[in-house]
Formats: sequence, C-alpha cells, structure tokens
Amino acid sequence: MIHQYINNGYYIVMDVNSGSVHSGDPVFYEAVKVLAEEAKIPDMEKPGMLPETAVDLVKERLSGVYPAAEIGEALEEIQALIDMEQLFTEDIYKEYVADFKKRKTVVKALCLHIAHDCNLACRYCFAEEGEYHGRRALMSYEVGKKALDFLIANSGNREHLEVDFFGGEPLMNWDVVKRLVEYGRSREEACHKKFRFTLTTNGVLLNDEIMEFCNKEMSNVVLSLDGRREVNDHMRPFRNGKGSYELIVPKFQEFAKRRGDKDYFVRGTFTNKNLDFGEDVLHYAALGFKKMSMEPVVAEPGEDYAIREEDLPRILKEYDRLAAEYVKRHKEGRGFTFFHFMIDLKQGPCVAKRLSGCGSGTEYLAVTPWGDLYPCHQFVGKEEFLLGNVDTGVTNTAIRDEFKLCNVYAKEKCRDCFARFYCSGGCAANSYNFHGSITDAYDIGCQMQKKRIECAVMIKAALED
Repeated sequence: MIHQYINNGYYIVMDVNSGSVHSGDPVFYEAVKVLAEEAKIPDMEKPGMLPETAVDLVKERLSGVYPAAEIGEALEEIQALIDMEQLFTEDIYKEYVADFKKRKTVVKALCLHIAHDCNLACRYCFAEEGEYHGRRALMSYEVGKKALDFLIANSGNREHLEVDFFGGEPLMNWDVVKRLVEYGRSREEACHKKFRFTLTTNGVLLNDEIMEFCNKEMSNVVLSLDGRREVNDHMRPFRNGKGSYELIVPKFQEFAKRRGDKDYFVRGTFTNKNLDFGEDVLHYAALGFKKMSMEPVVAEPGEDYAIREEDLPRILKEYDRLAAEYVKRHKEGRGFTFFHFMIDLKQGPCVAKRLSGCGSGTEYLAVTPWGDLYPCHQFVGKEEFLLGNVDTGVTNTAIRDEFKLCNVYAKEKCRDCFARFYCSGGCAANSYNFHGSITDAYDIGCQMQKKRIECAVMIKAALED
C-alpha cells in the first residue's frame, strides 16, 4: 500500500506495509503515483521486477513533462527500492493477526484513579469534575496496595511495569501517592520488577516537597495547561469561576526548570474556541517549556465547544502551519518537542503495539478508588465495561476478550488506511462513545490523526535534508 502527499514543499512517499518513507523529487513522486494508481503495481502478488508495460506507462505519462533521463533515473530508483523491499511491499501482518488473537496477554500498566475529586471545574472534563459519573472519593492506601499486588501477580515474566497516578486531581490524595510509590519500590527486587511511575496534575497543589519527590520517583509528569491565559481560564476555571492560569504557570515553570533531563509534558486541550491552537503551543515555548502536547477535545456534538466536521479544514491547515514553524525553530536552534510530531521511522513499536495500540482492556487497566477494574480511564463509570475488582481480578472475561480482538484488521475503517500502523486503530473509547462499538473509529479524530502523521513524517524529512 502506497500513500503519497506533498507537505510544505516536500514530496513524500510512504510504503505502508514496510514502514519505509521516501522523500523524493517530483519525478520520483509522479512515477510512483502512475505505478500505484494506473499500473496497479500494489495489486500484483509480488511486484518483483517492474513489468515492461508499467515502465512504458510511466514514460508515456511523464514524457513531455520531465526529461527522459530523469524519468529513467526515477524508475531505476523505484526498482532498487522494490528489490530492498522498501516499496510496493506485501502486508505480512494479515497473517500474523490470527496468532495475535490467540496470544496470552499480561497486565503491564495500571491507571490508578487515586482521586475521584478535583479542585478545578474544567468545562470539557469527561470525568465530570473528577466524579466519573459517580461519587467523589479518594483511593485508600489499602486499595492502592492491592492494585499494585494485582499488577505484579498478573504481569507474567514482564519486568517493567507502569503505574499512572490519575484523577480527578491526584495531588488531592498526595500522601497515598507517596506511600504507594514507596510500597512499589519495596517489592521491586523480590518480585524482579521495576516500576515506572507517572503523574498527571493540574498543578494547583504543586509545592516544593511534591516537586522534589516527583523529580526523584516519577518517570514522567503531565502538567495540564491549555495555553494562552484567556484560552486556559475560559476552559479551566476554579469552581468559583476564577481562572487558574496565574496560579499554575509559575509553578509549572519552576517544576520544568527543576526537572532537568527527566520527562515531562505540558499538555493542553483545544476546542472550537481556539482553532488557532498552534499559538497555544508556541505560547508554551515562550513560557520556556520544551516538551508539550495539545490534544483535540472529544465531546458530544451538542456541546458549544465541540470540534465539528466543518472545523476540520482550519484545524488541518493549523497543523501544517505549526509543522512549518516547528521545522524553522529547530533549524534555528530553538526547537521544542511536540508529542504528536514524535515518530520513529527506524524501528517503531513491536508488532502487537502496531496492531492493537494502547492495550486497553487487556494489558492496560484503570482502577477506581474502590478497586473496580475498567478497560481504561475513559470507560470508568460505564458499568457494562466493569471487568472485575482488585480483590477478585478480571472476572468479566467476555469484555476482556472483546478488547483482545480489537485490532486494525477488526476495524473496517482501518484496514485500508495508511495510518493504521501509526495510530494502531485509534481510541476504543472514542469509537464506542460515537458509534457504540469499540471496533469502529471516531471519524473527526481520524482526520486529525492522519494529518499529524503526515506532518511528523514531513518534519523528519525536513530536519534530515
């Protein structure tokens, strides 16, 4: 399968099945296009040597537009890439997926809902101010301890385990967070495990003691901020309506300064109120942050801040604009990291990851304050997805097995999509919320994801140029 596009002056050819990406000149680009669309090379059982009829067709279509010598060189380059299995390659994963469905999975990560409570009242919060369609609650140390024991017991031979402290606002239950980290560390050596702890916070309660502990124990910390003051304060106010920007930003700046080389991300959410979200990303950079993310809001169409299909042209153009600025700043030596422009074209994730994504419902589970298990944080509160409890383990094996079968070949919209091995089929929760099925896809999200992948690949080409 071939995907081609032009972005910021770069002619990109992606061989989807092999993961190979080629940035060529217009002659190479157009020759591949003729072979893919008119000569139907991908439909051959195995391309091998380009048929003379295909070669003649390229020469016929491009003659008069490009010199014959350049057309010949492009064809030679294409043949060399075919020989190296980097162009017009077969899809080997279709065969693998049968075994993939039968594989034994282990739990490798937990999202601990350490606090179903929050000190902000963000307008778009899917957790309903931290309550998750239920009651306010803080996880006890005893429940958290059982969750870590459950993770250890169900992780098989896997050595590296991840625990995300999530909310609501985790810092509202900070003492339990600290105790659980200490407990996890105490079990590492005897159980031959290593914990990777992460934390997501709105920063309201951030102080020197918390910063010091996080910089020692947390592998990554996500700092929630929506960008410019007016954008953030409109969507992320306190419950009295006052904005949070003025309190939070100095704390985040100090934390990022102390963080050193350890991972952190300033993470925002954009809505239809700030479709120029690239300005919010650049505002992060102006504040001194080096690692950032800006996610599109996912909301019911009736919400006044929801992203709608008519917003897509402007959003896609904004990603292109941000990508061009991203390249410019990196070449000037003042670059930053933007999560959605991070892409590994050399090795990439393992096959299972490419086919199934985050592993929600099987390898990755969410734990409520009272110990209930759900496929991920976005399913918490939906009782039809209750998997079990930290006391009993996973008892709803039917739901677990449904998630186990969730992969890019189980999704009709993904099978012939060039992005399938990069997004791994997208978010199951978004699919369910919009279509009532975890094997569908959130269409607006797909369009944005495809554009982000195209931008990320272009950036790679531009920075290696």
